Amino acid sequence: LPMLAYGALQVIIRGPLPTTDFSPQATQPLTLLLILHAFSTGCTALTGIEAISNGVPAFQPPESKNAERTLIVMAMLMGILFLGSIWLTQALAVVPSTQETILSALARRLLGSGLSYLVIQSSTMLILAVAANTSFAGFPRLAAILAADDFLPRQLANLGDRLVFANGIILLALGTGMLIVGFAGDTHALIPLFAVGVFLAYTLSQLGMVFHWRRERKRGWMLKSILNGVGASATAMTLLIVSFSKFLEGAWVTVLLILSLLVCFLKIHAHYRDVAQQLSLRDIPHPLLKRFPPLRVVVPIAGVNRATIDAISYAKSISNDVTAVYVELSLGEGQRIQDEWKHYLPDVPLVILPSPYRSIVGPFLEYLDELDRQRNDGQLAAVVLPEWVPARWWHSLLHNQTARLLKEALLYRRRRYGFQRVIIDFPYHLQR
Repeated sequence: LPMLAYGALQVIIRGPLPTTDFSPQATQPLTLLLILHAFSTGCTALTGIEAISNGVPAFQPPESKNAERTLIVMAMLMGILFLGSIWLTQALAVVPSTQETILSALARRLLGSGLSYLVIQSSTMLILAVAANTSFAGFPRLAAILAADDFLPRQLANLGDRLVFANGIILLALGTGMLIVGFAGDTHALIPLFAVGVFLAYTLSQLGMVFHWRRERKRGWMLKSILNGVGASATAMTLLIVSFSKFLEGAWVTVLLILSLLVCFLKIHAHYRDVAQQLSLRDIPHPLLKRFPPLRVVVPIAGVNRATIDAISYAKSISNDVTAVYVELSLGEGQRIQDEWKHYLPDVPLVILPSPYRSIVGPFLEYLDELDRQRNDGQLAAVVLPEWVPARWWHSLLHNQTARLLKEALLYRRRRYGFQRVIIDFPYHLQR
């Protein structure tokens, strides 16, 4: 603003400069497509006010009134800056160049190349940095609203330790990084992606307000509904023009991404609805505690050690029917384990399962199925998983994670005998 005021004062005192004789060479004929392309580019350059409507909850009460005032001030500033820059550009005969922005050329014409020019350029850079941060303020809140309505994972609605939606910020940072890498940081290639999304948001928000006024029918609702309807029509027309003119420049990515996200939203919502229906007690007027038959426990072991002994001791404390299972990967190992077992735990049955293909999960699951089939009492054998926990996090990278593999297989394997198998983790913490 100070630069525009200074420039206006110079023009008023000295008068406009003579127009430079500049005849640009036409690189393509003036067609309807070119006009639409210029229109869509200009509309995209004036976006940004949606950040206020998206961030209404961040304002002090009354939120809507404060957001309204801020929006009016922002629109006035944008109009002054935009129209003032155009007028000064014409009055000072600033010639556009592919090597320099119009704002930089205008500042150079008014202020020279000294300190004032550097201040203007630095201020522009800071404004762009703040603008880039806008999405990190708005997207997490929007994601939290969608998550609260079960259209996004519910973790996005959780506040972090710093009372911000940290998961939304992390998700946005990852997505932004992928776009920057995918488009090699070319802002001209990224603008079409932004343009389609922002005008779609404008159109949907205006349509939403039309339905809101028609539903509430408060005083003056008709005029407000008409105004929002006109806004929705204008932004929808701009959306069609932007999508058409910039489709091959990258807008197709946004269209495809929006459709994919819509499908994901519906799938996530359907999943949460199904979970709620399956867990609901609505059809059970008086829930009764189930009576389970005596528990039988199977303990998979990788050897005879302290973790194994403690796991067997725990299993014996909850059941009188305990069986240990060892999957033999190398010929002869089973006999060695059998001998050690008889020495330390002679009163607990041990089953050796040969595995010629060196698989642990497959033979163990087959044994469980066969055991349940033989007992045929409607009760699935419980599994106590002995798992020793390393003293350092990186120590776990040095081991096979067999217990975790077994647990994942037991939890998610589609079985013929049901899914209600009890799985008990028994950790044994190492000291060093």
